[in-house]
Amino acid sequence: MIEELLPGTVVAVEAHGTGETAPLFPEEEVFVARAVAKRRREFTAVRACARRAMEKLGVPPQAILPGERGAPRWPDGLLGSMTHCDGYCAAALVRATDLASLGIDAEPHAPLPDGVLDAVALPAERERLRRLATALPGLRGDRLLFSAKESVYKAWYPLTGRWLDFSEADIDITADPEDPARGAFRAELLVPGPLLGDRRVGHFEGRWTVRRGLVATAVTVPHP
Repeated sequence: MIEELLPGTVVAVEAHGTGETAPLFPEEEVFVARAVAKRRREFTAVRACARRAMEKLGVPPQAILPGERGAPRWPDGLLGSMTHCDGYCAAALVRATDLASLGIDAEPHAPLPDGVLDAVALPAERERLRRLATALPGLRGDRLLFSAKESVYKAWYPLTGRWLDFSEADIDITADPEDPARGAFRAELLVPGPLLGDRRVGHFEGRWTVRRGLVATAVTVPHP
């Protein structure tokens, strides 16, 4: 599901259900030593996916430790993103020479809890969601928007080391006219974007899909 949203240079591995139970590295154990069972399962399963992706890239499996704001710290020469929700987890990795950054996210394809949309959506985004709901009544546009913003943040943070508020990216979602269960989105950055070489990035491009009760989004940032 995630892999179809990403270019061929990216390796994605996903797991449905409870996920894999591969052992953690000792240095990873520290972060979940006192965690509840659900948190430990998610932490372990998504790292199992990431290590399988490393192997596909020809990189020996290594510990993946949380860094600032929980962002994963990847081995030298790699960059990636991870996501998990109930019954699903995925990791996407790429060589740093092939992309500047990427972010992935998966969410249940269900309405957001009360009040969340007002907290994350700009007025223009809410108006676009109303039009999207008319065109595609079966699509949970509110959850799709939330997921897209999560992917945008995951691609933004490694490039900047700074927080990006929900209100600082304006996302326009479009559906594929031949398949309304997938599409693309564009995130206009409302604050100064990252500097790549001598180019200031003003927007991110992403893709989305809905499948098996989940909505998944992905953002990739090319090198200049």
